[in-house]
Amino acid sequence: MSRAPLNVLIRRLDPDVPLPEYAHPGDAGADLRTTESRELKPGERAVLPTGVSVALPEGYAAFVHPRSGLAARLGVALVNAPGTVDAGYRGEIKVIVVNLDPHETVRFERFDRIAQLVVQQVERVRFQEVAELPDSARAAGGFGSTGGHAAVGGTSDTSDEAADGGATGGNRYASVVSDREGQ
Repeated sequence: MSRAPLNVLIRRLDPDVPLPEYAHPGDAGADLRTTESRELKPGERAVLPTGVSVALPEGYAAFVHPRSGLAARLGVALVNAPGTVDAGYRGEIKVIVVNLDPHETVRFERFDRIAQLVVQQVERVRFQEVAELPDSARAAGGFGSTGGHAAVGGTSDTSDEAADGGATGGNRYASVVSDREGQ
């Protein structure tokens, strides 16, 4: 059973920019394009305009996610992924990209697909301060506490060892060299 699509008002700030669209049925993200050509040297970052602004219904937000193909093939990432577009924001959606390739320059042409926009329903919460939080199975474990990576060693208590410069690396952090997309 599928739901009816959510109506989102969109305004083209560049009259020629294609509207965001889903590449395939069932895709969560609609492609965003840049309206500006730009070249990024290794390590450089830029704020790229998309030529669109939206009016999201109250109770929704849009999240700007990276495109996995740009990351895998070119080393392009988003600096603040995912970027958040709040329901009350009416300005142009812009994407902060960075070239993480250590050797190659990346060139964006006008209307290249640079990111994807995922619209989601979000809850508004009321924070209630307490002296103690209820217990849970995970407790305070985080930052690699569940293992699952060769550099972490597969046990649940190696995150402190890694942070202290233990067996996982002299730089005090676990290595992620082998943790590349598609490997």
